[in-house]
Amino acid sequence: MKDFKKYFIINEEPAIVYQALTNEATLRLWTGEPAVMGTEPGSEFSLWDESITGKNIAFEPGKKLVQQWYFEGQEEPSIVTIILHAHKQGTSAELRHTNIPDDAYQNMVEGWNESYFGVLAEFYENDQD
Repeated sequence: MKDFKKYFIINEEPAIVYQALTNEATLRLWTGEPAVMGTEPGSEFSLWDESITGKNIAFEPGKKLVQQWYFEGQEEPSIVTIILHAHKQGTSAELRHTNIPDDAYQNMVEGWNESYFGVLAEFYENDQD
């Protein structure tokens, strides 16, 4: 099992980024894929047409979300924590993803960098033009 931590800068205020991460309609806009999301602790979610599935654990509106991401056959939960900090360029999103299975680690890192926060940052860069 491996852990991954990284900060991403997004050119939008934390409340808007939080909405982009937790609002089903907004998720569909920037991912371009089907998404199921709610903000009730204990609710299930799926992103990228069920490529990512899991359970929502906790929310602090505009500031933080905690989720358990499911990996087949995994005994220890894989926890994703995203904390949003105000930043001079908009938002610094602090990502912590724990207990990533070794065989999934490289794909997860690429996914976070490119498909998740890379696309989200690009979405708001283009939105500012």
